[in-house]
Amino acid sequence: MSRYRQTLADHTYEFDGLAEVMAKATPLRSGDVLAGCAAHTDAERVAAQWILADIPLRTFLTEHLIDPEVDEVSRLILDAHDATAFAEISTLTVGGLRDWLLECVTRSDAAARLRTVGPGLSAEMVAAVSKLMRNQDLIAVARACEVTSRFRTTIGQPGRLATRLQPNHPTDDPRGVSAAILDGLLLGAGDAVIGINPASDSARATGDLLRLVDEIRTRYEIPTQSCVLSHVTTTIELCEAGAPVDLVFQSIAGSQAANEGFGVNLAVLQEGMEAGRSLGRGTIGDQVMYFETGQGSALSADAHRGIGGVPIDQQTLEVRAYAVARAFDPFLVNTVVGFIGPEYLYDGKQIMRAGLEDHFCAKLMGLPMGIDVCYTNHAEADQDDMDSLLTLLGVAGAAFVIAVPGADDVMLGYQSLSFHDVLYARRTLGLRPAPEFEQWLVRQGMSDADGRVQPLDIDRSALRGLGASA
Repeated sequence: MSRYRQTLADHTYEFDGLAEVMAKATPLRSGDVLAGCAAHTDAERVAAQWILADIPLRTFLTEHLIDPEVDEVSRLILDAHDATAFAEISTLTVGGLRDWLLECVTRSDAAARLRTVGPGLSAEMVAAVSKLMRNQDLIAVARACEVTSRFRTTIGQPGRLATRLQPNHPTDDPRGVSAAILDGLLLGAGDAVIGINPASDSARATGDLLRLVDEIRTRYEIPTQSCVLSHVTTTIELCEAGAPVDLVFQSIAGSQAANEGFGVNLAVLQEGMEAGRSLGRGTIGDQVMYFETGQGSALSADAHRGIGGVPIDQQTLEVRAYAVARAFDPFLVNTVVGFIGPEYLYDGKQIMRAGLEDHFCAKLMGLPMGIDVCYTNHAEADQDDMDSLLTLLGVAGAAFVIAVPGADDVMLGYQSLSFHDVLYARRTLGLRPAPEFEQWLVRQGMSDADGRVQPLDIDRSALRGLGASA
């Protein structure tokens, strides 16, 4: 294990290994304090960042944070590393990579260059460079990254902001779910996915919700995709039974131990992808996987330690989860940025920083990245903080955000975005829905040719019985 030293103002700071440098260089967040790996002072953080800036990128290919002999995520990161893509930046340090990225975004071919280099960047390299970047740096580089994905709609194109319409209900009542779907559709939401967190993970309950959404989608010929966010093994069972599964969902994390806490491993995720693709339900693409992540998930499962039991900071572990997602060519990925609570991201400032980090890191790694802009009621945050983060993410080119009726998820008990919030972001920033969905909105008279959602006279009789079969 390497030992690192840096002297500032006649005081020498010492760090045992790359994991400690990475943790101490991370902007302050409560989860790292809880894990015992945060810098004790701002001066110590600066010293760690100074050291990190001078570490060669090649170091991350030989000095491991979690032993690849015992962790399949570490093995995946090493096996998937593209040496050819890495060649252009292989002589750089972490600080040199930051400079290269910021120079890159000034060029007309920025998107192509970033796309070419992406496979050569390991999760740890990307996490490391993000720790040296200001918020505006994270926004500028993320905006220059262009990542698209396709199933029935196209997600991630420049100038577009899609939405996951999240019609959760505490009892999975089909009338409540249907009402929330209608509310979202009338306000232009649902182009990324109509995605339900079920109150029950049973195959029967999941199947009922899948059939409900599929009935709505097919009856009104809506170009979107559905997903019921049950465990991947439940979805595999439903695929084998011929249920109308569009996307295969799973929460993932950045260590093998944390993924085991979710009841999955890489082999199970591969099985899920193959099961989803076997149904052939995509019309313009076959990217069937949908992953959710979130800073603090490994720590909350006590699965955040690396070699010698050294704690790994939560942001680095989060980016390692993106390496897992990248291996399965997903249609959607999103971080649920403030969902776990203030023990991991204490206040609005920490939530905003984490959201920008997660978005930057995932897009740089080639993922169609969205954000659940959210917080729990006991965090030191409010809807003004979410307004700010939504605006910043819109500027940064986020692929999609999650929206719920009234910004209040009555099933999961946390605060997110409303459908009206998405209208604000689209109108203020000049963003539009996914193109296939936008055309459907125009055909229904729900949007004008410029993408502005407008009032619609509804034939209430046509809605009678909707959801009754569920």
